Amino acid sequence: MNQFGLKQEQRLKLTMTPELRQAIQILQYSSEELMSYLREQAKENPVIDLQEYDIYIAGESRENLKSKSANTEEMLDWVAKPSDTLYEHLKSQLGLVCGLTCMQRKTALYLIGNLDEKGYLAMDALEVAGLIGVNLAEVLAMLALVQGFEPAGIAARNLEECILLQLRRSGEEDELAIAVVQRHLAGLAANRLQRIADALGAGISEVQQVSDRIRRLNPFPGAAFTHNEHRYIRADITVEQSSSGEYRVRLSDIGSPQVAVNPYYRQMLRALPEQEEARQFIHDKYSTACWLIKSLEQRRQTLTRVAEAIVTMQHDFFDGGIHGLQPLTQKEIAESTGLHESTISRAVNNKYMQTPRGLFELKYFFTSALAAANGETASSESAKKRIRQLIDEEDKRKPLADQTIAEMLAQEGLEISRRTVAKYREEMRCLSSAKRKRF
Repeated sequence: MNQFGLKQEQRLKLTMTPELRQAIQILQYSSEELMSYLREQAKENPVIDLQEYDIYIAGESRENLKSKSANTEEMLDWVAKPSDTLYEHLKSQLGLVCGLTCMQRKTALYLIGNLDEKGYLAMDALEVAGLIGVNLAEVLAMLALVQGFEPAGIAARNLEECILLQLRRSGEEDELAIAVVQRHLAGLAANRLQRIADALGAGISEVQQVSDRIRRLNPFPGAAFTHNEHRYIRADITVEQSSSGEYRVRLSDIGSPQVAVNPYYRQMLRALPEQEEARQFIHDKYSTACWLIKSLEQRRQTLTRVAEAIVTMQHDFFDGGIHGLQPLTQKEIAESTGLHESTISRAVNNKYMQTPRGLFELKYFFTSALAAANGETASSESAKKRIRQLIDEEDKRKPLADQTIAEMLAQEGLEISRRTVAKYREEMRCLSSAKRKRF
């Protein structure tokens, strides 16, 4: 029988405070995300004094920059002009065509407006005729007009028509090329050139030449006008080599604003009476700013420790390049630094390191291990580089199969399966041996 009553007991549990949650967020922010976050905090909190790092062109001083700007173009001239959209690009070409009636111009504009981002006409010509109330012949005539605009291949209704339009524009359209495009486009994509040559009664070298011409064409002529937002990478960490050969780690100043407490509000906090409502408001904002500064300092210390551990464990990479890249896990860095593995994961997330060998994402240095014949291990990145090198140096008439590459690597002391070779090859966007073969 259940008995009801009151009793006391103690329980221990971990509570995620807002301050701890903020520290975790700050640690995993990239440089640009951190700057955006700090700007928002500075707008909401008047106690925060945010000072961003000034970036000068080519690292020049403000005085040199001022003296040069007096004799050169304005700084606004350095700003890139936004490119035209595909619609505006084609509309401007249509404006140069004389002798069109109002309805013909309207039809052409309607066709231009219905091109997708790849430059293809997404509607059937008969459907267009019914929607705008003109006959089919008029629509086809305006479609042919638009297809004559730049870039070549624009306003095609399918891939076949797109390629034929470009061949015709380049003057390389012949009977063999037309036959290959119209009847064997899928076989061409699979590089089945011998089968195509047998089916068309042509020489394999002729089909190879046609294949080369077609592969140089652009299957998506409108894609060049698709404007994606550019993402600029700023290094969070810089590794420099001293004259003695040692590598030193420092956090980059660019993109890392300095946060301090505004001295005016600090004085006001001391001057206001204890019970004043304004004092309580400033006190809360002051505490928030102090915690933010503490979180930023903790972020700097954590990133420095993690970066120094990576440089120490990947010393052979910094000395000899990718062949010296050693297998490394986040658990090993955690054990080396005394930090939790989840902290390492957040610290390397979206962070970049500027090294004497180039700019690398911190995750680049964490690679899986492959067994070597001498009992040692090699990194997957060095294996990928060797696979790429073997493919680049192969005889294209007899390309190396994945199994052959695996056997060659085994002879070099690297044990790797055919399936792993295929996986790495696909990650590097290398075609299979059948599609790499040339005749």
